Amino acid sequence: MKLNDQKLRELGKAVIQVEAQAIADLEEQINGNFVAACKLLFDCTGRVVVIGMGKSGHIASKIAATLASTGTPAFFVHPGEASHGDLGMITKHDVVVALSNSGETEEVLTILPIIKRLGVPLVAITGNANSTLARFATTYLNVAVKQEACPLGLAPTSSSTAALVMGDALAVSLLEARGFTRDDFALAHPGGSLGKRLLLRVRDIMHVGVDMPSVPESALISHALLEMTEKKLGMTAIVEANNRVIGIFTDGDLRRMLGKNLDIHSTPITEVMTPHCAVITPDILAAEAMQIMEQKKINALLVVDEQQCAIGALNMHDLIKAGIV
Repeated sequence: MKLNDQKLRELGKAVIQVEAQAIADLEEQINGNFVAACKLLFDCTGRVVVIGMGKSGHIASKIAATLASTGTPAFFVHPGEASHGDLGMITKHDVVVALSNSGETEEVLTILPIIKRLGVPLVAITGNANSTLARFATTYLNVAVKQEACPLGLAPTSSSTAALVMGDALAVSLLEARGFTRDDFALAHPGGSLGKRLLLRVRDIMHVGVDMPSVPESALISHALLEMTEKKLGMTAIVEANNRVIGIFTDGDLRRMLGKNLDIHSTPITEVMTPHCAVITPDILAAEAMQIMEQKKINALLVVDEQQCAIGALNMHDLIKAGIV
């Protein structure tokens, strides 16, 4: 069979359109049952145990991970393994969330009597409101779809997407209800670039002490150039006697100065510096410092305390080296 580029594009778009419609239809299911499910999960004093088989199992695992990372302690249990000992993970303080599009998945139904015996609340996410799972549940969320994106109607596509989105709706609603903050999220994501963006602050990477370029307001241009060369940050702070920042001199200022034919050994740095320069405090996130640099189209920032006194310096290379970009 010869592949046709246009046909492939049409097929891809058709899948997206079908699944997008399935998600749009899901809005009608954000009803009293959804509120009841949120309340069960919010009031849970143990953990949310998410179960599912096959494709529903993959979605269940992702939902458990999303809940856990947004303030709702949760973990995934494979229903097949649960029947062979893993049910011991579930306690009477937990809430179970069970996924099954048909609502008749044998491995899931097998463990329902045990869940009932423990008195554990059950939230069902199913595409069949009349199924055994839905009838057994404390509350159920209907994720039925009009059609699968699979033209054969066999592979779970729209149905698994709908279940995933419903799980996200639960997780984000609970996040808001708990007052979960960026700092809380950062503590759950300490590794990788995400953790760095959420945890790293300017004070952690700024240049301080003898490594911070700084010259007094009485300095000449030549003095400032020597300071910039020694500290290798492409700029220097210009400060008053009390170390209060009055300006900055950067590589850009140097390039602009070259056309003025000034004597660097007799001209005060205050004549060519940039006054009222952008400054930041040490407690802001490094990612915020990056945003400021991008917005102002600059490559360096001075770090100041509450009295606007220079306490550090930061440039774009520091942020790149720290993995913020």
